[in-house]
Amino acid sequence: MSVSSAETTRRRGSPFVAILVYTLRSCFPRKRWLAVLVPCAGALLFGLLAHAVDEQVNQRAFATVAADGIFGLVLPIAALVIGDSVLGAEVRAGTFHFTWLSPTPTWQIVLGRWIGGLLVALVTIAPSAALAALIAGSPESAAPAYGAAAVGSAAYVAVFIAIASLTRRTAVWALAFVFLVERLLGSALTGIAQLSPTWESRAIFLGYLDHVPSSIVRDGIPERGTAVVRLAIVTIVVLVVAIWRMGHMRMSGASD
Repeated sequence: MSVSSAETTRRRGSPFVAILVYTLRSCFPRKRWLAVLVPCAGALLFGLLAHAVDEQVNQRAFATVAADGIFGLVLPIAALVIGDSVLGAEVRAGTFHFTWLSPTPTWQIVLGRWIGGLLVALVTIAPSAALAALIAGSPESAAPAYGAAAVGSAAYVAVFIAIASLTRRTAVWALAFVFLVERLLGSALTGIAQLSPTWESRAIFLGYLDHVPSSIVRDGIPERGTAVVRLAIVTIVVLVVAIWRMGHMRMSGASD
């Protein structure tokens, strides 16, 4: 066997690679892909809606509809489906036993599931946000939209993995996090908004635009690179929580 063949075999035998491959192959059946693509299609509709906004600059019109429509609605819903697919659905079904009982370290399980979910988000959520900008007639907004959606998706998938490791009712608590904590409390309290994937990804997007209506800019929220760093910290923290919790999980059957 050649050196390259031996190296390939070794990589294929890596538990982390196996977790990542399993995540991409088994956690996203057709129905799950459809559930992810439906809100992404909604992002394209928001791009069309920008043409109905009475704005002279296309960038301003797209910023108006994207701030609440794409980053406040499409991003969290699509990321919720992805986050639930990579862990929550298996925990509820009882099939996560096989992965959890394997000799693979918990940090590799969590990281593999997160990277798998992130890869799906990078080919679904982020491109739909960029394509919506092109549909809206604002091509200069495509790159900021893609980048902000990618960073927001990374944080969201990590948050939903952490929720899945804490409770079996992943979808219920994830929706409560998005609509009660982020939308309700985050709208009223800047301190919560500063840790919110919705508000921070929105600030990243708006921060890189030249023409933004002042009515949708929120004071006290970091923008651009500072917001990226903030979401990176949030992502790391919730992944650490998920790793710790997974090491203390008590597995039960699907009917429990």
